[in-house]
Amino acid sequence: MTDQGWRPPGNGDPRLAHLLAAMIGDSNDPACIGSRIDRANRTAIARVLAARPMLIDVALHAREIWPEMGRTLWHAGPPIAWQEMCGPMQGSAVGALLYEGWARDPEAALRLLASGAVELEPCHHHRAVGPMSGIISPSMPVFVVRNEDRGNLAYTNFNEGIGKVLRFGANDASVIRRLNWIEKVLAPSLKAALARIEGGVPLKTIQAQALLMGDEVHSRNTAASLLFFKAIAVPLIKSGTARRRAGESLSFIADTPQFFLNLSMAASKATMDAGHGVSESSMVTAIARNGVNVGIRLSALDERWFEAPAEVPAGLFFPGYRQEDANLDLGDSAIAETAGFGGFSFAASPALVQLVGGTPAMATAYSSAMYGITLARDPSLALPALDFAGAPVGIDIRKVLDSGVRPVVTTGIAHKLAGIGQIGAGVVRVPLGCFTAAAYALAARLGIEGNGVAAS
Repeated sequence: MTDQGWRPPGNGDPRLAHLLAAMIGDSNDPACIGSRIDRANRTAIARVLAARPMLIDVALHAREIWPEMGRTLWHAGPPIAWQEMCGPMQGSAVGALLYEGWARDPEAALRLLASGAVELEPCHHHRAVGPMSGIISPSMPVFVVRNEDRGNLAYTNFNEGIGKVLRFGANDASVIRRLNWIEKVLAPSLKAALARIEGGVPLKTIQAQALLMGDEVHSRNTAASLLFFKAIAVPLIKSGTARRRAGESLSFIADTPQFFLNLSMAASKATMDAGHGVSESSMVTAIARNGVNVGIRLSALDERWFEAPAEVPAGLFFPGYRQEDANLDLGDSAIAETAGFGGFSFAASPALVQLVGGTPAMATAYSSAMYGITLARDPSLALPALDFAGAPVGIDIRKVLDSGVRPVVTTGIAHKLAGIGQIGAGVVRVPLGCFTAAAYALAARLGIEGNGVAAS
């Protein structure tokens, strides 16, 4: 658990090492490729640091945001075909069809999905994110988050609480009832509350405060959820929502320590999308996992995914479960790490090590190591255990490949079979293959040949 994931520069590949040397270049030569990348990265990270994600609304149905959805499901991670999906994601897709009324029972849902009649697309392709399986279907309500600095929007589904939940592949009657309650009661209640909050709820402010209160705002959101409860409770009571509905909604939020996770993800998505699309930038703007592969996106390389096989998180398991029960790394929630939370702010959450294993010193070591592979420290995200230093943010693929240190992600661990749910929590590293593939693609975009020099 304390290994910092070091490998030789370029993973010991001479060709990659040459390309990497050209992309790092001579900082004293403003015309060299490395200096061009540095300038692009300064632009990209400045946009990230300036982001101000605000929760501004609830769309009562996803099809309000995406009228083109039809019979389509969004899912976590990079693209994947139905036949290749892991057990939890397939179970979630079945549940979504039952919730939508597209199938009368799980067997009919499986046949429909296998036939290809239901399209499957990544959440990230639609400016959305979802934890674990990440399934968003047309009738589901979604939070709407706006980055007030640049105006870009991000979306996420609602956290369902604990126990049998869709995101872990459960799809029985109790799961469908809860989804219907979220659609009919919780979502309209929060929409009414948000209508009374001028400008919306400042999500990064909540994230920053939560870091001072023991969260890393990925695997642990206890403080953040309470801060959100504080922000929404009075406006909800004043909104005119029926007393019973308001009480049920507030009770659900109060009883769900991970309620803020989805909002943290959407805030991080809005933040990192602000830094996407900067020509020549080597900054990672998304990390996502579909339970089979992990994919990353690079600011300079449009909407392309660079993938490698997912790993099984290492950590502690709930009684009765073991490592061999675990699914491979799953979910869009690693978007939090790209924005400086989760494993990058692990030092802020010594309590989390009780869930994932290890010691507070280990958590501090993880965060400290991430400074070496990032572009900046976010001064608004103070880490008390590191003398209130700003959290490391803006993963640079050049630094990852040069140091061999892979980004660390704090995460829940899902059972590999649908419907069993979370069986533990731990940490996992982003596969180096993602960064290698991205580096080759960036080198090609920049005209760098295999010997490390620019093509004429």
